[in-house]
Amino acid sequence: MQVNKLLHTRYRVNDLERTVQFYKNILGLAEVRRHKSPRGSELAFLKAPQSEETIEICSFPASGPVQVQADLTHLAFEVDSLEAFGQHLAQHGLKYSDGPTMKPDGSGGFAFIDAPEGYEIELIQRPKQKDASAGY
Repeated sequence: MQVNKLLHTRYRVNDLERTVQFYKNILGLAEVRRHKSPRGSELAFLKAPQSEETIEICSFPASGPVQVQADLTHLAFEVDSLEAFGQHLAQHGLKYSDGPTMKPDGSGGFAFIDAPEGYEIELIQRPKQKDASAGY
């Protein structure tokens, strides 16, 4: 027996609206549904344009305040250009918390930004591929 596919990843937060707005306005994710769970959690599900999996953002005050440990977890998203995304961040008064770090030939790289409440987001620029079999 095995699992079939990843459906979603959950991040619990203190401020649901602030976090959802960050993922929508800064990262460009779409909110695909929202509801209250039977035990009282407020849940919002977001999705990147080219992904099937969703991110579940959860507010559940009954569990106590969220305190994110440094470097415990992160989400990684692909971007076309780290330089262009950095300009997008600047338009919103934000900047990379680390990077960008580019490959020596400049063909790809990665950078990090901090989401609300301390969760880390990795952004990856993959090299332009000449054929589908080339890897990162």
